[in-house]
Amino acid sequence: MKEIGVYIHIPFCKQKCSYCDFTSFSNKDDFIKEYIDSIKKEIQIRNNLDYVVKTIYIGGGTPSYIKSKYIEEILNEIEKNFTLEQNAEISMEVNPGTATKKSLDDYFQMGINRLSIGLQTSNDELLKKIGRIHDYKQFEQTISNARGVGFRNINVDTMIGLPSQTIYDVEKTLINLIDLEIPHISVYSLIVEPNTKLEKMVEKKEVSLPDEEMERYMYWFAKRKLEENEYIHYEISNFSKLDRRCKHNVDCWNQGEYLGFGLASASYENGMRYVNTTSLRDYIENIKNDENFKNVKIEEKQTKKMMMNEYMMLGLRKINGVNIKNFEIKFGKNPFDIYKKKIQKLLEEDLIKIDEDNIRLSNRGLDLANLVWEEFV
Repeated sequence: MKEIGVYIHIPFCKQKCSYCDFTSFSNKDDFIKEYIDSIKKEIQIRNNLDYVVKTIYIGGGTPSYIKSKYIEEILNEIEKNFTLEQNAEISMEVNPGTATKKSLDDYFQMGINRLSIGLQTSNDELLKKIGRIHDYKQFEQTISNARGVGFRNINVDTMIGLPSQTIYDVEKTLINLIDLEIPHISVYSLIVEPNTKLEKMVEKKEVSLPDEEMERYMYWFAKRKLEENEYIHYEISNFSKLDRRCKHNVDCWNQGEYLGFGLASASYENGMRYVNTTSLRDYIENIKNDENFKNVKIEEKQTKKMMMNEYMMLGLRKINGVNIKNFEIKFGKNPFDIYKKKIQKLLEEDLIKIDEDNIRLSNRGLDLANLVWEEFV
């Protein structure tokens, strides 16, 4: 039996955010039913009862935008075609303004036990600037409704470096979430992605972004504030109470295997990474015509060296870093024997630190993590 994670991609949204470059669509509701039927069929095609599903993550897009019955149909299909671990973590992304108390109750009853709620900021003016469809009161209502139907394992996404955002905005958002006793908080830095609405807004000087120094100050302020309130900083952008780490993501950072279903979803098994098409029409038509193979593109077939490099890169996302003994168990070699020059260089540049058991990012490395990861690409 092989332990795996499962990712389900729901690409539909009520409105696309200005910064979003994910494969997602608004105004394509006519495709929803066909798309769900296609995901169910893809699950059937790839069924394997010898695969034990430890975690399921339903992302998007906005999964809470579609009818809850479609989410239940997908989960039922997974349970029929794979072996679902009894206490599997089942996460779902939810946006305020798309989830009612009834739909949240539906999610809880069907076995979803973790929500990831997209807030970004508690400043309503900033929410409008980045194209969010909700305000802070709607977010608070969503939290109240989620807890009212039974959810306890809840993550809230926040962002720093937003247009015109100040350190006081960041502080207020974090204080609000701490007061609400949110058990898991993610703090993501805004990235202006190519071909997004935000990129055009920045180019036209319709919005101004905090400079890099201020964005870094926001990050360290958030880290300090959350740690002072007993949140554990366990990955570069993630903070949690002791027992609320996202198991699905932790498995991915530990180079665990996973299957992706739906548009643009990635899979990783047996050292091979492959990804589905980003064309909604092609995805549906190929599955309808029993030609699912046309949807799949192999991104890489890893050699042992590639796998070790990726293990180092993923491990250095985690605050505890790469455990030296675990590396030896997995690959039969000591990382110092393989990466002696790289490790020495990163030490001299004060980008990593080494303790008795782990190789991890230094404080400077947290600011310049991309430079560290690039050493292992």
